[in-house]
Amino acid sequence: MRSPALRHVLTHLVTPLLMCIGMGLAYMGAFVTPEPHHLPVAVVGAGPEAKVFAQTVKDKAGEALDVRTVATRAEGVDLLRSREISGAYVPSAKTPELVIASAASDMDALAVEKVFTPVAAGQGVPLKVTDVAAPVADDPTGQGLFFLLIALSIGSYASVAALGAAGAGLPLRVRALLAVGVSAVVSGIGALLAGPVFHLAHHGLAGLWGMAWLYSAGILLIGVGLYTFLKRWTTLTMMVLFVMLNFTSSGGLYRPELQNGFFGTLHAFWNGAGFVEGARSLLYFDGDGLARNVWTLVIWLLLGLAVTAVAAAHERSEAPEQAAPAVREADEEEEEIEETVGV
Repeated sequence: MRSPALRHVLTHLVTPLLMCIGMGLAYMGAFVTPEPHHLPVAVVGAGPEAKVFAQTVKDKAGEALDVRTVATRAEGVDLLRSREISGAYVPSAKTPELVIASAASDMDALAVEKVFTPVAAGQGVPLKVTDVAAPVADDPTGQGLFFLLIALSIGSYASVAALGAAGAGLPLRVRALLAVGVSAVVSGIGALLAGPVFHLAHHGLAGLWGMAWLYSAGILLIGVGLYTFLKRWTTLTMMVLFVMLNFTSSGGLYRPELQNGFFGTLHAFWNGAGFVEGARSLLYFDGDGLARNVWTLVIWLLLGLAVTAVAAAHERSEAPEQAAPAVREADEEEEEIEETVGV
């Protein structure tokens, strides 16, 4: 190709086109066809009749449901509050009841209702639905935490591009300190949005800010460290890690039971899931499972520190040879900062 300007433009078009492919595959693969896969539910009852009923439900549902029996309604409520099941059905000839906890997942609750409403209708009686853990009225679907995750993520990974491009001439330790400071600002903005602005958090705002800081700092430190090695490809890498794989596996819209196995597996250890599930634990479930999710965020922060430390060692060893190329790469990266906010 004879025109350097045209070659330069075409080279820079690779990143947005790859983003287009990746976003389409990730979002459509995760969200377009949600179906239950081993969705855990319980049937309340200790006698053989309850066990036969539970087995009948299981046989009709196949792999869509995992059905167990519990002796009492209270035991079913405890399992709901610990998020071990998505619904507990209490059979009755007059008033059958379905107990749910929609704050854990509005979509899971709807899926369970879809299963048991026809069961009650087949008996000729209406189904009573009781929600033992509903989201706050300001966030009726419980999906506000997912959109808070998006805001925190954009503030974090877009700042990586700015730090990499504008801060290329600064020592890595300075960029790392800036990353820590930026994460405090991003998490502070998140706390304001979740508290005074949109009232997602009616309590526990300090704890939510702490998790937001862990989440944001982990992303920023990973990005600052990766920039040393990837330069202009850092943008695409951050999009893959913290948008394509992160949002889709967070459980903010659909929990793993409504997704395929790939995203369900990521949900177990990805940082977005750690933040969303940790926030749910704090705000709606009396801290049940909170420690595990906080540790998930801490591990990602430690990973960020490790990547930054490796990058610092690399820069010290390569500084004389790579100073000029780094500045040129930073100039090119600055041209692509606007691409980093497309979600």
